[in-house]
Amino acid sequence: MTKIEAGIGLASENDLGGIVALQAENQPDRGGTLSTCLPYSRIDVMMREMPLIVARRGDRITGYLMTSTRAMNADVPIINAMLAAYPGTADAYVYGPICVSAEERGKGLAQAMFSELRRLVPGREGILFIRRDNPASLRAHEKMGMREVAGFMFGGSELAVLSYIG
Repeated sequence: MTKIEAGIGLASENDLGGIVALQAENQPDRGGTLSTCLPYSRIDVMMREMPLIVARRGDRITGYLMTSTRAMNADVPIINAMLAAYPGTADAYVYGPICVSAEERGKGLAQAMFSELRRLVPGREGILFIRRDNPASLRAHEKMGMREVAGFMFGGSELAVLSYIG
């Protein structure tokens, strides 16, 4: 799938149901690797504060890339642990989660969504974490030009902190 086929763009309120459904499909109890399960209401607020990029195939959401402000994450322990390990620049934002449907993985969709994000938020630092037991995600993000800047432990898992400048 190419960027044009995927229909990459900003999420709208009409996309929230598809985002929540894709998130549910990729939870650890269903074989996925997402580290969080955000409620519809929180995703809605995040979408209004920072870009939320989606990939669509027809009327179906096949991928998403969320971003949020630090203030939005003040109540999220794992984000606080990440920012304690690496605080980043004063105007840095939190990148992620990113999720691509199983049938669309390996087709450049994550890179296409990231390219759109960089176009929309140029010059600002994005900070993210990835579990070290998820080498596919670590490799994919390194290929996108992100670099490891720190590490931390949370909930018995070892995580890498990565950073990039949009």
